Amino acid sequence: MLITTLFRRDDVNMLSEGVRHHRPLVVLLGPTAVGKSRVALLVAKHFNTEILTADSRQVYRGMDIGTDKPTAQERRDVPHRLIDLVAPGETFNAGWYRRVAMVEIERLYGAGQLPFVVGGTGLYLRTLVRGLCPAPQADPLVRGDLKKLRDEQGRDCLYAELMRIDPETAARLHPNDESKVMRAVEVYRISGRPLSTVQAEHGFQEAPFSALLIGLERRKETLYRRIEERIDWQLTHGMVEETRALFDRGYGRELGSMKGLGYRQIGAYLANECDYAEMVRRFKRDTRRFAKRQMTWFRSEVGVAWLSIEDNEPYERTAERVIARIEQFMCALGQQKPLAAVPPAS
Repeated sequence: MLITTLFRRDDVNMLSEGVRHHRPLVVLLGPTAVGKSRVALLVAKHFNTEILTADSRQVYRGMDIGTDKPTAQERRDVPHRLIDLVAPGETFNAGWYRRVAMVEIERLYGAGQLPFVVGGTGLYLRTLVRGLCPAPQADPLVRGDLKKLRDEQGRDCLYAELMRIDPETAARLHPNDESKVMRAVEVYRISGRPLSTVQAEHGFQEAPFSALLIGLERRKETLYRRIEERIDWQLTHGMVEETRALFDRGYGRELGSMKGLGYRQIGAYLANECDYAEMVRRFKRDTRRFAKRQMTWFRSEVGVAWLSIEDNEPYERTAERVIARIEQFMCALGQQKPLAAVPPAS
C-alpha cells in the first residue's frame, strides 16, 4: 500500500504533497527475541514497503547466525536495508547509521512508500528520530591514550574514571560495554564536559519526522524462554562454526563486533577459558540481562505506543494490531496542518 492510499482526501496531488510535508515515519521496536522481525515482515508486506533495520550488530557482514539476520527467503519477500554495511573489523556508530538511514528514508519518500524502521538498538532509533547529539568527534590521540590505559590497567579503570567524571552516564552503562564507556571518557577528555551534560543540553528534541513508535513487549518469563530457545537454535545451526570462521579470517576478540552477545561467550569457549556448558549458561544469562537493559532504555523513551503480546498470540494477530495503529496514525496525520519540509540529510 502506498502512503497516499492511507489519506482520505479527493485530490491525489494534494495527498502526495501533504505526505512530503508531514514526513511520516513508523518505528517498530522492542527487546531481543520479542518477535519484531516476524511481525515486521507481515506489516511491510501489507504496506508494500521495505524494512529499514536498526540493529548495531546486523550491520556487520559475515555475522549472520549470531545476529539473527533475515533469511534469504525473507529478504526476497521483503527488501531489508541497513544490514551488511561494514566488515567486522570496521567501526560503525550511531552517527553513521543516521546518515545512511536518512538516504534510504529519502529514497522511500521519493517512491511514495512508508519508511518502516525495525530494531532494538535504542541509540540508533533515538538518533534517527530525535537527532544526533553534538558531541565532539573522536580524537585518535585521545582514543590511543585510553586504549593504552585499558591495556596497562584493565577495562575496569576506564569505568572507574567514568564514574568519577560522569556518574550519570556511568549509571546507565554496563561496565563491560567498553566502546560506550571509552567514548564517554573520550568526550570528557576532549571537551572537559560530561557526556550526560552534552546530551541533556541537546535534549534529543529535533523533529525531522512525524514519527509513530510502536513497542512490542511480552511477559518476562515468556521473553526469557524465547531467548533461550533462540540461543539453542543458533548453537545447533552453526554459530560456533561461524565464530571460529571469523577468527580464522583475522577478526580478533578485541574488536567491538566480536564482543557482541554470543560471539564474546563463544570466543571464551574457543580460547579454552570455559567449557561448552558454561559458555551456554553465560550466553543465555547475558542475553537476558541485555533484554532487561533494552526495556529500561525503551521505557525511558517518550511517546512509545506499547502492545503487549499474549503468550499464544499468532504473529498474524500481532501484525493486525500494528497495522491498525499505523493506519490510525496516517489518517490522523492527514488531518493536521502540514509541517515544514525537512531537506534531505547531507
